Amino acid sequence: MNSKKPIAIIGAGLAGLTAANFLQKQIVPFILYEAGKKIAGLAASFKDEEGFSYDFGAHFITNRLAAAIGVADECLTVKHYGERVYLNGKIYSYPFGLVKIPRMTLSGVKAKLVRNGHSPQTAAEWCRKSYGAALADEVALPLIEAWSGAKSEDLSAEVGASLPGSIGKTLYLKAASLLTRRAVACGYNREMPEKASVYHVYPKRGISTLCEKLAEGIEDKILLNSPVEEIIVENENVVAVKSKGETREVSAVISTAPANILAKLVRGTTALESFAKFRFRPMIFVNLKFEGRGLLPDTVLWFPEREFPFFRLTEATLSMPWLAPKGKTIITVDIGCERGDEFWEMADDDLTELCLENLTKIIPEVRENFLGAKILKTLIAYPVFLNEYEDERRKFEKSTNIPNLLSIGRNGEFSHIFMEDVYWRTRKKVGKLIESSEFTL
Repeated sequence: MNSKKPIAIIGAGLAGLTAANFLQKQIVPFILYEAGKKIAGLAASFKDEEGFSYDFGAHFITNRLAAAIGVADECLTVKHYGERVYLNGKIYSYPFGLVKIPRMTLSGVKAKLVRNGHSPQTAAEWCRKSYGAALADEVALPLIEAWSGAKSEDLSAEVGASLPGSIGKTLYLKAASLLTRRAVACGYNREMPEKASVYHVYPKRGISTLCEKLAEGIEDKILLNSPVEEIIVENENVVAVKSKGETREVSAVISTAPANILAKLVRGTTALESFAKFRFRPMIFVNLKFEGRGLLPDTVLWFPEREFPFFRLTEATLSMPWLAPKGKTIITVDIGCERGDEFWEMADDDLTELCLENLTKIIPEVRENFLGAKILKTLIAYPVFLNEYEDERRKFEKSTNIPNLLSIGRNGEFSHIFMEDVYWRTRKKVGKLIESSEFTL
């Protein structure tokens, strides 16, 4: 790589801005291309005239991430975070309530006692081996299928890597939350250790505060409304990018574009061709505003049964009361869908009515307290780990096959990772790029 030419970064979300911030501190020239009108991407925050705040889904960050980025003083501590499961008309706490169900516990113990050398090949096999058939078949697998839009037998066993750790560790971290009266992070970290001192916080001005902090001092290097149209490769190395019809020579590219889109942007090589088949799960987030608070029994309520069109409800104000005016609340309804299906094409009023109709089964007074709704849609909510391209996914996990082309971030890495892991993994990968023997300052 020629250091006199800048490194091109594609995307000004958390990953892209983390890369840019890191390069700035290392005095490495770069230019950041952002297709949208503003930074943050899926880490954007919204606040309406009535004082309700919401994100693309409920984002939870840790005190460790806030400190690393430099926004710890701007964050409020999340004192409580709880999850429950709606099963056969009853509500169970997770994990304590579920482990009290005899068939769940007995099935889990039996799975641990059965020893065989067979490695799970599908998500179904992984869950049954890890949790036991009862918990897997009644809770974990239905949720995975609703979340991914695919049958668990068609999904890779690597889906398990995105789930919280062992039951024992989960119980320990949940117990630590009760003792410390803070929402200790559980299942949100892979790059850094999970422990009782790592807990959830939330920026007072919304999750986009993280991106705004990372962008400080580099505003002149961020090109908004500038989608990258082509990444030009010669002799299996990136040499230039094309944006808005203008071609610019670069020393490398760091992309946050979804993996399947990245494969279509590259010109001059077939090295990424097989990655174009990767699928992402589209999602609809219906944010319903209500009078009152505590309409759900806990922050998150999971629905593994197919009786409902949604698989998760989140009343984030139970953990973060500042997200709504006093005495009011928001419930976010997660609906998995596909582009062009009945949910995706449904009008906002019809989606709202669908949610209210189903919520009435759980919260009888839901209609009389309803204040309004805001609906957010995204085509790239979650990567879908299909076994049909698992070999290609494993290869992509290691490399794009182009030495000076990095793919970072949740969508760029095609990985089930949360915000803190995005931050640490991005810094690690970008650090290796600029420390490589090919890069000389």
